[in-house]
Amino acid sequence: MNGGMEITTTTSGTNSGDEALYPVMPNIQMTTIPRPDQPGGPPLLRETLGTVLRGLRGESGRTLRDVADTARVSPGYLSEIERGRKEASSELLASISDALDVSLGEILIRAALEVSPPGTFSEPVLAA
Repeated sequence: MNGGMEITTTTSGTNSGDEALYPVMPNIQMTTIPRPDQPGGPPLLRETLGTVLRGLRGESGRTLRDVADTARVSPGYLSEIERGRKEASSELLASISDALDVSLGEILIRAALEVSPPGTFSEPVLAA
């Protein structure tokens, strides 16, 4: 007893009367999200975005310093983003995409294609 209240702990998701503490959703399959420190899992979004950004910069023949200056970000920070070490905000992604003369949508589509398992994502057809 604690101040007139009985406290019961449970780890099974039920109370002492075996009633569910929360509703069961039959159509939802629960999965465990791999932790970043566990090798072999899917790549993190920041890593994939970094790879895409570095690839686009390479395709354009631009230097890290040139793109960083145009995007108004330090070369060191852009390098960390390209290596997947830092998360880029949506504003920074937009600034980098402008600096690369590529739409933010194109960057996100390329990233989606990279992280999707083979055969699960068809490349969208964009109107001209």
